Amino acid sequence: MKKGKVVLIGTGFVGMSMAYSMLNRGGVNELILIDIDKDKTIGEEMDLSHGLPFAPQKMVIKAGDYDECKDAQVIVITAGIAQKPGQTRLELAETNTKIMKGITQNIMNSGFNGVIIVASNPVDLMTYVVSKVSGLPKNQVIGSGTVLDTARLRYIMSDYLKVSSKNIHAYVMGEHGDSSFVPWNHAYVGCKKVKDVMEDNNHPMEDLEKIHHDVVNAAYEIINKKKATYYGIGMALRKLVKAVIDNENTIMTVSTYLKDGEYGQDDIYIGVPAIIDNKGVRELLNLELTKEEQEKLDNSCKIIKEMRKQSIDKIIEE
Repeated sequence: MKKGKVVLIGTGFVGMSMAYSMLNRGGVNELILIDIDKDKTIGEEMDLSHGLPFAPQKMVIKAGDYDECKDAQVIVITAGIAQKPGQTRLELAETNTKIMKGITQNIMNSGFNGVIIVASNPVDLMTYVVSKVSGLPKNQVIGSGTVLDTARLRYIMSDYLKVSSKNIHAYVMGEHGDSSFVPWNHAYVGCKKVKDVMEDNNHPMEDLEKIHHDVVNAAYEIINKKKATYYGIGMALRKLVKAVIDNENTIMTVSTYLKDGEYGQDDIYIGVPAIIDNKGVRELLNLELTKEEQEKLDNSCKIIKEMRKQSIDKIIEE
């Protein structure tokens, strides 16, 4: 395994936003681009490489194929189709499950044994698909989960409270989607509870739910205005890859495998805070949820498991 070797599968807006972020920030020694559209991949390789004279470190960038996965430390999957108008979430999930299955089989045929990060949507389901098909240890397959949702939450709270987003310690949990939630009892500004900060500054408590509402609606608003969202998730993925490469032991709300009754759940990938090291997920942070929060998490998991039961498991086993 080559330290700092990353394979990106899918050279669309999200994947290339991550690649561009890596080029600018460094930390990656080798970046391999794979896509079904070979010409686009070569074009992206050329375009990125022309920026290397301005980059903070030397970096090998090349268009490649699945044989390059063998000695990679991290593989990031952003491939898949976007939801079309009138298409149901289940239809999207079924199409992307077939795509994920093929990609994962190609990855594993190379002999890969590193960490796979999944960013294709619906991300919690697609992470489950990649985990099932790959057969890798569960900690080595993680999804981007609610990492971007959490960044949006911290940005909006920072703007509201006029405090640096780096000092906002709050998490969005559950499904990367409409059924997510914020465990406000575990939200802090510095070392002080957010609820106490709200009270001390005479901010109405209902504003917290408005903030979460703005987080959930952020993607819809961006898509409505510019057709897609990719810079935020691109930077989130770079951060996640760096956490693995540098063995950071950093806490991120990734889509993680729950087993043995963690958060009252079993055999499911869902967004919860976890410690990320060079093996993927080192451990989960098991937060105590209120009855209402637990119900929201259970609802998220129920939605995902119902979709799996309807058709996803059948496609995996075909």
